[in-house]
Amino acid sequence: MPSKQEIYEKVVATLVDSLNVEPEEIRPDATLQGDLGAESIDFLDIVFRLERGFGIKIPRGELFPESIFQGDPEYVQDGKVTAKGIELLRQKLPFADVDSFAKDPQLSRISELFTVEMICRYLEQRLQTEEAAASSVR
Repeated sequence: MPSKQEIYEKVVATLVDSLNVEPEEIRPDATLQGDLGAESIDFLDIVFRLERGFGIKIPRGELFPESIFQGDPEYVQDGKVTAKGIELLRQKLPFADVDSFAKDPQLSRISELFTVEMICRYLEQRLQTEEAAASSVR
């Protein structure tokens, strides 16, 4: 399994290619949309490149879930994510920094969960799971 540094370097290279940004612009806390200018179509390209680069399959919606709350008032009220919504985020995005988001849970800030570090954490978890599955088959 690659080291954390190797994962980070591959993620940086992927984002440079996918988003046409300079490597210096990419730092662990950089948000994909706000800092790096990603648009929704870019998320598909990022997933495709990560799958190729790491030799894994990323199930649709696992790394970048689509419309998590679907406008449900149990999850969002008055432009804020409710406690129940925060719990749903923790379930759907266990690799994101939901605790920081929960301090000011404005729905308009939800894109701030999607950072370079979040992608790295996801990949670390995914690669560990794949490695464990492969070793149990041997």
